[in-house]
This record gives sequence, structure tokens and C-alpha cells, in this order.
Amino acid sequence: MNKPTQIDELAKKLAGFMPTSVQNLQEDIEQNIRNGLESGLRKINLVGREEFDIQNAVLLRTREKLEALEKTVAALEMQISKNTEDLENN
Repeated sequence: MNKPTQIDELAKKLAGFMPTSVQNLQEDIEQNIRNGLESGLRKINLVGREEFDIQNAVLLRTREKLEALEKTVAALEMQISKNTEDLENN
């Protein structure tokens, strides 16, 4: 997937034949496009990979804590139920 296609190679070769002033203009245009895309992506509130990974780890820890709490509540409910039965039998 990372291997450049023949079209990419041809485009690079042709760009190499262009005068320096045109090459500089091409670099400016590419930079402006990159800047515009980055600005647009920031405006739509996309999250970066690092932030996503951090939030994913927080969510995983929260799920683990929730599962532990659910087990604790279930055990306490069983204990209450048993104690209630014992009281009713006495």
C-alpha cells in the first residue's frame, strides 16, 4: 500500500523538469492546501490519535471498575437475601 504507483513516480519526474520558480509555487500551493485541510479538520472537532488512545484507556478502566462494582453489588444482594431468609426462619 505504501509503494508509490507509477503515476506518482511519473508526477515526481515531471515536477523535477519544471523550473525552480514553478516548483516553489507548487510547494506553496501544497502547503496552503495542507493548512486549509488542517484548519477545516480542527473546526469539525476531530480528536487526535493520542487523545483517542487516552480516552480509550480511561473507558477501559471505567468498564473494569463497573464490572467489579456489579460483582460487589451482586454479592451484597445475595448476602442480604440470605440474611433475610435466616431472619424469617428464626
